[in-house]
Amino acid sequence: MSDKNALIQPDRGQKAVDIHLVDKDGLEAFLKERTAPQRAAIEAQKFKADGFDHAILPDGEGWAVVAGVANASDLSSWCMAKLAEALPAGTYRRVGGKPGKAMFGWITGQYSFERYRTDPSEEGPRVLLTGEVKAIGAVTAEAEAVELVRDLVNTPAEDMGPGQLETEAEGLAKAHHAEIRLTRGDTLEREFPMVHAVGRAAGRSHAPRMIELEWGNPEHPKIAVVGKGVCFDSGGLDIKPSSGMLLMKKDMGGAAHALALARLIMAAKLPVRLHVLVPAVENAVSANAFRPGDVLKSRAGMSVEIGNTDAEGRLILADALTRAGENEPELVLDFATLTGAARVALGPDLPALFAREDTTAQALLDGGIASDDPCWRLPLHEAYREYLKSDLADINNSGSSGFAGSCTAALFLDRFVPKDVDWAHFDTFAWRPAAKPGRPKGGDALGLRAAWHMLQHRYGE
Repeated sequence: MSDKNALIQPDRGQKAVDIHLVDKDGLEAFLKERTAPQRAAIEAQKFKADGFDHAILPDGEGWAVVAGVANASDLSSWCMAKLAEALPAGTYRRVGGKPGKAMFGWITGQYSFERYRTDPSEEGPRVLLTGEVKAIGAVTAEAEAVELVRDLVNTPAEDMGPGQLETEAEGLAKAHHAEIRLTRGDTLEREFPMVHAVGRAAGRSHAPRMIELEWGNPEHPKIAVVGKGVCFDSGGLDIKPSSGMLLMKKDMGGAAHALALARLIMAAKLPVRLHVLVPAVENAVSANAFRPGDVLKSRAGMSVEIGNTDAEGRLILADALTRAGENEPELVLDFATLTGAARVALGPDLPALFAREDTTAQALLDGGIASDDPCWRLPLHEAYREYLKSDLADINNSGSSGFAGSCTAALFLDRFVPKDVDWAHFDTFAWRPAAKPGRPKGGDALGLRAAWHMLQHRYGE
């Protein structure tokens, strides 16, 4: 994770390299204001004000930068991110305007995950100056939350198992004076039977557990944030092919989102009573692994027939959502890397959003647009509940047809959330298969900023 305090600083007239942001409509006027040597430099570098393109200009005894953006008067989070990756270490200032939202991409564009490199990069930071002093803290907090997700997801399962997730939660609780509750062993089997069943095959070294964190004034509105914490998913006895396991260190991406969102909420002192729940397991294969055809008891008392052991995330979330509902929250948000079907439908960039309340869904979609973290709503279609029928138990964990896989997974979760609770579910990928400016290949937060902006709008003072 980068040193965020060094990347965005108040502009007090420090010496800095000028950055000019120009869109195609403004290029002609920009060129007229330049000197002949500057115009020659622009022409030589074939700068056309295309997005993420830039050119270096002579500027007195030094140099300046001109960069193309889609709209110079309405900057996106990412429009300066490529500069933060490509320019030399130093201090920079946008001229003719404020960086605004682009401060976020300036920070995340300098992210790198180098935990396992024997020769990490020693290149210094690119510092951006801004007069928007009051915004620096909020932008930095969001960037740190996103990079926390990246760090957790990028870490291999051997170093990011249930125990390490517990350690992350403990550090978070200590930093913000929150209460933490850990449930393991025989108590876990009694109180969260499906979490125990899914995780028991991993043995002592990666034993399952339920991690709960509570924070805030009990008189404030109660909200719950739940994150799927499958630290590695072999598929269980319905084992995945080796190619399907390569990215399964990221199956705790929902837990990473939940912890990052909790940190944002607590750091901002949002006036809510927060309950965070992370069921942390490894879905492994051993003699005591749960089996296809087994019937599991849930915390809610419902019986669940196992149609597929590779549909394990919804099982542990079901127990967590049941526990969340017992505190009678007014809002429950959950994050999970739940289905491949969501990725087939929407690709890697768009988390599938499911919500009971239209107003909550719209607020989350609006939050995503405002923060350049878009989501796409899919339906909790009642007719698809029949796909979850079981001949033996109250419900089956795997749909009986190949249709609407993300919808049926969401409908399964819906059965474990009290009917009167406002609930929204993000089926997120938590991974970026190809780099984009400000968004390197690897673990990533998708849906986090959308949820945070919605919560700020709903509960912020």
